[in-house]
Amino acid sequence: MSDKPCKVIVGCSGSVDFAKRIAAQTKCRFIPLDTKKFPDGELNLRFTSDIKGKKVYLVQSFYDPNDKLIEVFFAAKTAKELGARGVFIIAPYLCYMRQDKRFRPYEAISSRVMAAIMNRLADGIITVDPHLHRYKSLDEIFTIRTKTLTADDLIADYIKDNIKSPIIIGPDMESYQWARTVAEKIGCEVDVLKKKRYTSEHVAIKIKKRLDLGGKSVVLIDDIISTGHTMMEVVKDVKRLGAKRIYCICVHALFVENSYEKLRKMGAEVVSCNTIPHKSNGIDVSGLISREI
Repeated sequence: MSDKPCKVIVGCSGSVDFAKRIAAQTKCRFIPLDTKKFPDGELNLRFTSDIKGKKVYLVQSFYDPNDKLIEVFFAAKTAKELGARGVFIIAPYLCYMRQDKRFRPYEAISSRVMAAIMNRLADGIITVDPHLHRYKSLDEIFTIRTKTLTADDLIADYIKDNIKSPIIIGPDMESYQWARTVAEKIGCEVDVLKKKRYTSEHVAIKIKKRLDLGGKSVVLIDDIISTGHTMMEVVKDVKRLGAKRIYCICVHALFVENSYEKLRKMGAEVVSCNTIPHKSNGIDVSGLISREI
């Protein structure tokens, strides 16, 4: 007998449409979360239906992270108080994972703080391509059940369907894992560039002289595009080396400081997964998550 009647998909403020997709794919009940802010900025939150005895899946993408986190913390605690059988966080994009060490004295390791709070409030978390650089897995900071999914296959399928004879490039060593994996699935050439970061806005890219990009379609792949400074430097250099078309593909589309518009003005085509709602979304990852529910 299916336990789907015992599962509910709750759409938090950052992922209502994404949650509806999951509910439709899993044939689980969708429940909107009613949220509002009082004049002083405090959050008011209520479930719009009875969740007693249910497995509750809170769907929230953690861009604009602080408000989104507080909402999920409140929702998870409230769900337990209302008798939920289990509370699970579905985070298409998981914030704070780049803050994975104490970069300066006395600094918070924010990823650990975030995980510690979730460990107390939820029973499990599902996420897509978290930024695992110094951590080998989420289990290093989470004690609850974790499931890490990857969009590699979906990105590879998008490239195969839309880009002819691509050369895939990872802008730096951190992104090379995605670039190499996707290239292997497609069976195309892959390379990685050397990056030196001086500040959050000053990035230098070194391209190997042996790269012959004349008249070719170059696909730059990274997990996150935030300020876009790395991508912009690479776009400039591959254009100089004669690339005919340039594609920037990412999993998580933060695109702060108008970086999306800047990349487009430079002539790059920009495509992202829908872990964060953005006009560049062209790759749907909701099915990955639905299969885990």
